[in-house]
Amino acid sequence: MSISLQTRHGGPSSLSRFNPLALIVAALILSLTLLGSLDLVSASVSLCLVLVGLVVLRFGWRRFWRTTWPIWVAAPTVGITLLLYGQTSGRVYVHWLFVEISDGSIQVALSSVLRVIAMGIPAVLALAGSDLTALADALEQRARFPVRFVLGALAGLRLISLFWQDWKTLELARRARGLGDGGRIRRMFSQGFALLVLAIRRGTKLSVAMETRGLGAGPRTWARRSEFRARDWVLLGVAVLIASAAVLASILTGTWNPILGAG
Repeated sequence: MSISLQTRHGGPSSLSRFNPLALIVAALILSLTLLGSLDLVSASVSLCLVLVGLVVLRFGWRRFWRTTWPIWVAAPTVGITLLLYGQTSGRVYVHWLFVEISDGSIQVALSSVLRVIAMGIPAVLALAGSDLTALADALEQRARFPVRFVLGALAGLRLISLFWQDWKTLELARRARGLGDGGRIRRMFSQGFALLVLAIRRGTKLSVAMETRGLGAGPRTWARRSEFRARDWVLLGVAVLIASAAVLASILTGTWNPILGAG
């Protein structure tokens, strides 16, 4: 399984030109910066500048919505929970049993929704824009991750695409034996256990095969060399500038609300 973004014409996306490690580090810089404060300004500035950067890179908006839709679906659910059960302060608009909507809960809910979107979009695009094999090469050659961990994770991720095929095969096999006509919930648990057993068996065989081929037994050569080019350093520099601009704008507007050490 190769996770990569393709353009409308089937070629590589603009993000695939960067080293996968640079994409991951840039996303981490933006996310860790936004974790420092709970306010609207820093998240808004960061999100707007990231979107501007995607425009500069000529990233397709159809592909953008298709890739990031889980973020747009998950963020409102976080906001609704904080809106109904968040910290109460200021004017109270609704009070019913455990539900209390106030100025404070509204502000926290909006800030959290915007923060989830601003943190989630760079992370999702960084992962979706990276080829798994290229990412493994970068993690071992550049980040110096243990080769056993890198190649083991790569092999495991490539097998994820087989889970759905195994699930359908198990479903058809159980129905052929007359075991698939029971309750949906009970069938799901029993079939899930069968899938778990199948995954463990496949993982065991894979680990034996990798050990047989000398994985981690000595120095390893790589078919592809992971290069950190000038554009990768520019990407990291832009990420630092975006994070700095978000923090500076929040401080200048007086909305900076540090999470750690507050109070």
